Parts: sequence; structure tokens; C-alpha cells
Amino acid sequence: MSSAVQARTSQAYLDAKDYARMITIIIPTYNEAAFIGATLARLRAISGEAVREVIVVDGSSTDGTVEEALEGGARVVRSVKGRAVQMNAGAAAATTNLLYFLHAETWPPEGFAALIAAAVDNGAVAGCFRLSFDHDHWFLRANCWFTRFDMQAFRYGDQSLFVRKEVFHRAGGFDERLIVFEDNEIVRRLKRSGPFRILSASVRTSARKYIENGIYRMQAIFYLMYFLYRAGWSQERLLRTYRKLITQDKL
Repeated sequence: MSSAVQARTSQAYLDAKDYARMITIIIPTYNEAAFIGATLARLRAISGEAVREVIVVDGSSTDGTVEEALEGGARVVRSVKGRAVQMNAGAAAATTNLLYFLHAETWPPEGFAALIAAAVDNGAVAGCFRLSFDHDHWFLRANCWFTRFDMQAFRYGDQSLFVRKEVFHRAGGFDERLIVFEDNEIVRRLKRSGPFRILSASVRTSARKYIENGIYRMQAIFYLMYFLYRAGWSQERLLRTYRKLITQDKL
């Protein structure tokens, strides 16, 4: 093989490898005008070339979420309301081999795309980051410390989720029958396909629910809801209970 052919073959391999690392960020929204603009600005500042597209999947917002998303350079996909349905719609619209699911009020860490690519290069089929909040309270810091452990009780969408697209589809995507805990449930299925990595960097998410409902009370509600979920309560019953317990929600 001539050196010129070898060079072209090598470049083609590198291009294919780089393409395999390209990321689609998928953000489900419903009335997130207060957050989505700042989150998209953050993503523009730190994403680099590894992020091919940002898809905002909107569930019929009644505020300025869609306008903010378009102004922020995102591609907007319309969907019926429901986080699982919305995230599946985003995955179906994605044009890359790596999917990164992110909440509208959550900011990924510096270099997140490179960290995700490195994890996938080292065999991970899916994974997440550790958690931190935008509110400095010892109890919240203590809770976040536990997100470094590979325990199912600590796996939620606030930590974001990256996954290879073929693995996501092979697992069946998010379970659209679920109104709550869809983020926790899919991790269990993704782990059957290969290693799930919890990366050492932390995302930063809003503590708004804790502040509005009381930090200790909100955490107690989360623990209770998880216990009831694992005890087999129906989604409808869980949703009714959640709505009774917190002073604001978007479910």
C-alpha cells in the first residue's frame, strides 16, 4: 500500500472515530423559560466541536421556552408532554452516535464532551456525572457526595445521562408508561448492555425545589417517593402523592 493510500486510510479511520464521538444533547422542556436560555449559553461556551447539535424537545410550553431555545441556537422538536416521551422523541431526531440527556436547569462541567468520549473509548456504554447544586447548604453537599457510588437509589436525571445510541435503542429507550422515575428505571436496563460509568466531575443543577419546599422536607419526600416506587405503587398513585406533598411541580 502506498504512503498516500495509507495516509487516506488513516485519516478516514480518524474521521470515523471522531464521528463516533460526536454528541447530541437532548433537553426535555416544559415551561423552562427561566432556565433554558442560560443553559444553552453555557453549552455554547463549553461544548466545542464535539457537540454536533442541541435538541430541545418541548412538551407544549405556555411560556417563552420555545422562543428562548430557538434564540439560543437549539433545534426544537415538538412533543406531547411527558419526560420519557420527550426524551425518546429527541433520541429519534438525533443524528449522532452519542446521546446526552440533560435537564434544562442543569449545567455540565467544563470538558464534559471529552470526558464522555473518553469513557466511551474505555468501554462504557452509558454513564452520568456526579451531582452538585447551585445552593451552598451542608445537607445538599452531603447528599451530592453519595452520588459517586454505583447505587440505584442515587441515579436520577439531574445527574444527566450519556449513552451510545445503539445501546439506547436496543434497551428500548425510556419507558413511556412511566410518569416518574423514568430516569432511574432506564439505568437498570442500560447496565445489562455493558459498563455504566459515574464520572468524577459534577454537573450543577438548580436547588429550586429544595428552596421552595424546604431542604429537609424535599429530601424526605424524595426518599418516600423512591420507597413507594420500589414497593410497587402505580404511576398514577405516585403522581397523586407527589402533587399533594410539594408546593410546585411540572408533572
